[in-house]
Amino acid sequence: MPPHVAAFTDTYLPTVNGVTYTIRTWRKRWQNRGGRMDVVYPGADAHDPAPGEHPVRSLPFPFYENFHIGAPSVPSAVEDADIVHAHTPFGVGLGGLRLARDIDRPLVASYHTPTSEYAGYLAEGWLLDAVARAGNAYERWFLGRTDHVIAPSETARAALERRGVGPVSVVPNGVDTDRFVPTDATEFRARHDLPAEGTGPLVGYTGRHGFEKRLTDLVAAADGMDATFVLGGDGPARKTLQEEAAERDADVRFLGFLDREELGEFYSALDVFAFPSPVETQGLVALEAMACGTPVVGVNSGALTETIDDGKTGYHYEPGDIAGFRDALGRSLAERDGLSSTCRSRREAMSVEHSVDALAAVYDTVL
Repeated sequence: MPPHVAAFTDTYLPTVNGVTYTIRTWRKRWQNRGGRMDVVYPGADAHDPAPGEHPVRSLPFPFYENFHIGAPSVPSAVEDADIVHAHTPFGVGLGGLRLARDIDRPLVASYHTPTSEYAGYLAEGWLLDAVARAGNAYERWFLGRTDHVIAPSETARAALERRGVGPVSVVPNGVDTDRFVPTDATEFRARHDLPAEGTGPLVGYTGRHGFEKRLTDLVAAADGMDATFVLGGDGPARKTLQEEAAERDADVRFLGFLDREELGEFYSALDVFAFPSPVETQGLVALEAMACGTPVVGVNSGALTETIDDGKTGYHYEPGDIAGFRDALGRSLAERDGLSSTCRSRREAMSVEHSVDALAAVYDTVL
């Protein structure tokens, strides 16, 4: 019988992001294997908890809309867990640390997002570096109190090990290949008033519009290109991006938040997925795009250096090189059919089932 896992996370429904999707997908697969995985998360009125979901008291986070800070509470329903798994290191994550100590159970931590990435929500200017350094110090403190750390890529593992964190195992987040599959996107294009297939190339991105994602590079690369650029999602940088797009010689459209059910159609509608973010620990949206047969152009930094197989599933460009970004997009559009074929052939290797196999191996190790 698989062990009973108590997952503690500072981000969960109704907040929509990669951490939420990963926890939900792993939980479902764990249950399919006969295991139990409870989730402890900041409560929010907009989400009605399902069995095994345990909201704790929370307050809105003033610097980021729809995000809540949860109390480090431990619901009684998870006090008999075999393993505690912290997906984030803050309020609710500290509750996981407390539980693991109180019941003398192993603590596993997932490294989804560098803590320093949150600095942009709390400070700017000369304070930004100081807040980022404090975040890194706190992150080392938290991870140093775990029995095992999970990183979603070899790049992320190497970065943690250079900082003295360990032991670290790679467990990719994995892609739900039942959901993300090449599909007919005709209705999606019509629904969002996008050019019909065959009338011009479509380049796009979806995800949080944060300043650290460097989406301004994407808008700059669109300048003068004979393609329609579409950005799905929302975030603090959206207004800046829209203002910059209005000054460019480019067809850039903002779709706003896309329902999870639409994402397979969105990826399939694109000729190329563009990903300029240099701060990814894996880049799950890139893998989702590839699973839908869409090649990816991404910055040659962070985990995207390994997520994208250069010349096989897309192309890289060097950080800050807008001309190189534009060239890589043009090359991917020209080679789209061959790149797409390789992406499709690698769908099985991206599957979340492989990820849960690796997760189970980590749990076996700490037990």
